[in-house]
Amino acid sequence: MKTLQQFASKPETIPASTSWYLADLGEARGKQELFTKQSPQRLKVLREHALIESAVSSNRIEGVTVDQSRVGTVIFGKSLLKDRDEEEVRGYRDALKLIHEQGAKLPVSEITIKKLHRLTRGDIWDAGKYKDKDSDIIEKYPDGRERVRFKAVSAAETDAFMRELLESWNRSLRERWVHPLIAIAAFNLDFLCVHPFRDGNGRVSRLLLLLQCYHLGYEVGRYISLERLIEENKERYYETLEQSSQGWHEGKHNPWAYVNYLLYSLKSAYKEFEERVGQTASPKGAKTELVLKAIRRQSGEFRLADIERACPGVGREWIRVLLGNLRKSKQVACRGRGPAARWRYKGKKAGGVGSDFYDTAIFVDSSIPASGSPNSCS
Repeated sequence: MKTLQQFASKPETIPASTSWYLADLGEARGKQELFTKQSPQRLKVLREHALIESAVSSNRIEGVTVDQSRVGTVIFGKSLLKDRDEEEVRGYRDALKLIHEQGAKLPVSEITIKKLHRLTRGDIWDAGKYKDKDSDIIEKYPDGRERVRFKAVSAAETDAFMRELLESWNRSLRERWVHPLIAIAAFNLDFLCVHPFRDGNGRVSRLLLLLQCYHLGYEVGRYISLERLIEENKERYYETLEQSSQGWHEGKHNPWAYVNYLLYSLKSAYKEFEERVGQTASPKGAKTELVLKAIRRQSGEFRLADIERACPGVGREWIRVLLGNLRKSKQVACRGRGPAARWRYKGKKAGGVGSDFYDTAIFVDSSIPASGSPNSCS
């Protein structure tokens, strides 16, 4: 609530970049109704992909992973789960479903916040309960090192801070302290600085972002995974969060880096939605487009496993065949054999606007073999 209180106590000069984001998002929301009148089948495909990507990406940001071959079972199945990570991914799915089904009817309240935490944490002793011991925000490095990135609100003060945060959120909307989208980003920053739970704060913050967007009529998160976009820019996420939290306890922090990061992520979601809503002709076409987009995003060499991680819910054989066909059309190059093979996207052919790339997609949709691989490289 320190950020929201900043906006309440003094008029803020909004940075030009923030104003541009707000203008673009206002225009995008105006087009939203037009996009959502598209074919129900197209939108169903986008919703399913967003559900998978959101549950997988939000947990993966926190180091919780599920074997690629189990993603479909965990998200859409009812079978027994193998481990704690699978339980948390399915729990996140349940939280997403709650938000998607109830939308703006689900209030932003302590009851909702604790319920979302309980769903995402599953059968663990403190699910749905604020922390009872002080816990700082720790950054973990791949080599095992850790550092305290931010000293969170103490356990003894958490209840009071959360009540004040929610009161500030409601007042900011009623009294229009600042543009509501800026208020969402400010709430998100304050929530992460309070750090009310022992674990799972990042996941709950992303669910609240989705819910609050619903409250303001920005429903792109139903079709495009905000969590996946955040994961794709995870380094920037942590960087802006650290920048904007310095001096938070004293109310002297500068929130704009983090505010702009979240607005940029939301804008990116709308841009992708606009691009994909006209391209998702069928479930097969949607899968192919998902894989093609992941391939185009790769910088330098990549492995089949990299594309699998970027495309949860798409089978390895589908990716393997697509890569094989792209190789035949000389749009990707490959060195090595088997799962360790290294691939590289060579870009569009001269004289076209990516048409060869999409022609390959059509070919793949009708050519998935029953077994085997079209080339030895993959």
